[in-house]
Amino acid sequence: MKNENNAYILGTNSNELYRLGLQHQVWASEAQQGWRTAGFTSGDTILDLGCGPGFCSKELAFIVGPEGRVIGVDRSKQYLDYLDQVSELHNLNVTTRCTDFTDLDLEVESLDGMYCRWAMAWIDNVDFVIQKIVHALKPGGKMVFHEYYDWSTHQTEPELPHLKKAINQCLKSFKESPGNIDIGRKLPGIVSELGLNVTSTRLMTKLATPEDFEWHWPKSFYHTYFPSLIDQGYLTKQELDDCLEDVERLEQVPGATLFCPILIEVIAEKI
Repeated sequence: MKNENNAYILGTNSNELYRLGLQHQVWASEAQQGWRTAGFTSGDTILDLGCGPGFCSKELAFIVGPEGRVIGVDRSKQYLDYLDQVSELHNLNVTTRCTDFTDLDLEVESLDGMYCRWAMAWIDNVDFVIQKIVHALKPGGKMVFHEYYDWSTHQTEPELPHLKKAINQCLKSFKESPGNIDIGRKLPGIVSELGLNVTSTRLMTKLATPEDFEWHWPKSFYHTYFPSLIDQGYLTKQELDDCLEDVERLEQVPGATLFCPILIEVIAEKI
């Protein structure tokens, strides 16, 4: 298992914990729609794969109720400790496991469902991990994936040169990392080859203006991840400063818009 410093691409400190909470508020309605479509319900055992601090795990635990169970899996012990505290506070039936997905051990036909958001993009053995979960699903069990379909769709109007360069360098850093940032477009084919039935797909988009709450999701990402591009060699300190000035400038432009990267929801059923 990797150490805490490498448990998550954006880190696991308190600032990132807050950013993930903000992120969940932006995408919570999409997650809830996916769970309803999959039919997650009271009494289910649901795996939250790559649960992080457990914002989705908490909601899923209320859905499955005291007769059900949520299993939160993540590589960050710090995040799982936080989830354990939240679960105890709300008397939720959540168990946590700190492990790499590759080492995850699940009982055969023990799960009614699985939810995974932005976790498949960072691993290079997606087929192997999904196959593990297929074995653990009961017949009729559903997997719900929320992953990027095309990160290159992330853009602004108007385009500002320094911000555009930082966005492009960010994407380059993703593409040169393990995994596939656009794994969402591959998932329908992957799960079909593993014998699952794709029951639903839908694209999910967010277009924000500076007045919208959604605007703060990409903005918080810029301030969290772009500084790390200096150490990675993708930006200079001056380029970062110029980029963040562009972000502030963009917010003052009447009619400015920011298009977030397109996601896809894939729901697949074990036959």
